[in-house]
Amino acid sequence: MTAPTPLPDAGLLEAAPLNAVPQDVRPSAEALEAVPAERGPVKERSPLPDVLRGMALLGILVVNMQDFAGFREWQQLGADRVVQVLTDVFANGRFISIFAMLFGWGAAGLLARQGVGTFLLRHGVLLAVGAAHYVLVWHGDIISNYALLGVLLLFTARLGARSLVTLAGALGVWWLGLGLLAAAGSVGDGPESRFTGLPTLLPGESYAQLLGERASDFSSTLLGGSVYNGPWLLALFCLGAAAGRTGLLLRPHEHRPLLRRLAVGGLSLGLPLGVLLAWLNTRSDLTAGLLAIPVRMSGGLASALGYVGVVGLLTVRGRLGPLRAFAASGRVALSNYLAQSLVMTTVFYPYAGAQWGRWGAAACLALALGVGLLQLPISAWWLRRFGTGPLEWLLRALVYGLPRRAPRD
Repeated sequence: MTAPTPLPDAGLLEAAPLNAVPQDVRPSAEALEAVPAERGPVKERSPLPDVLRGMALLGILVVNMQDFAGFREWQQLGADRVVQVLTDVFANGRFISIFAMLFGWGAAGLLARQGVGTFLLRHGVLLAVGAAHYVLVWHGDIISNYALLGVLLLFTARLGARSLVTLAGALGVWWLGLGLLAAAGSVGDGPESRFTGLPTLLPGESYAQLLGERASDFSSTLLGGSVYNGPWLLALFCLGAAAGRTGLLLRPHEHRPLLRRLAVGGLSLGLPLGVLLAWLNTRSDLTAGLLAIPVRMSGGLASALGYVGVVGLLTVRGRLGPLRAFAASGRVALSNYLAQSLVMTTVFYPYAGAQWGRWGAAACLALALGVGLLQLPISAWWLRRFGTGPLEWLLRALVYGLPRRAPRD
């Protein structure tokens, strides 16, 4: 089962301004109790977070095609098998980890700059957006999980970067250990089929029927997913917050040695684990499915850190090149994420295109790249004309009380 992306918050949609209070200055008691006088969305941007966010948005779509189209990894053959292997090695678990860390980075920055009131209000709005996305569009929403679990960052507000990394390590080891124990405990249980996480979609099923099913499932899915994935997601949030404390994303030129270590160390560990994941995803037994979960997420985090290191070094050297085009998509990530869900459910779900279960990994990759890459010029055009995405504008209006008209440049 793959997880969708994400991502809407100051943490996911907006980079902190270059002239903002550095995140390595932790909020005082007064800052945590009151909202500062200067209140509103950030006005200046650093390119690195937006580029990473835009790249992650495309990578997550590629991985999530399994959930949209309804194919199983271990049943892919020929060209579909090749595409599935490449997806597992280079994308599966990688880009969702980047998104989660960016969420933690931005949420911690929002808390430091604007206080508890705005922080909680924004997360409440995000929870409502995620609920609407889940019920009205797609069962794979993760916005609501991020919004709910992100509130726990309040308890880390006074922790320094080293303490945040230590906490992330403890949470991550605990969660991964439980996953490995579950896999070990299933050995010898027989050829039980692995869990897919795919919904049951019946031919001819109407939109109203699916809406009713998702509405009844939302609360239990949100709570269950938050409990199960909570330690791992919070670990990623803490790593993102630690990056904020040190200024890694806003001032990458000050962290070249760290970026090099992330690039080399992360990819050296993440790519072999990706190969192991690809092998596990050729097997249909329960043990392979359970083992694939910690392998996917640990390898995903390692590769994600490696990708951050590589893109950070390219940013420092002024060699982003074509990757810079992802910045526009990253700035309107919430709108693009929901648009992807609308397009893909329209193509595959029985009340519209009814292609569920008919496409393999190769065809799905082509569609994902077509939609995701098309969003790059559309995002750039939209930003030139309106300055912010439609859902980003709505989010700002609800949180900050901005004028009810999208601003033009």
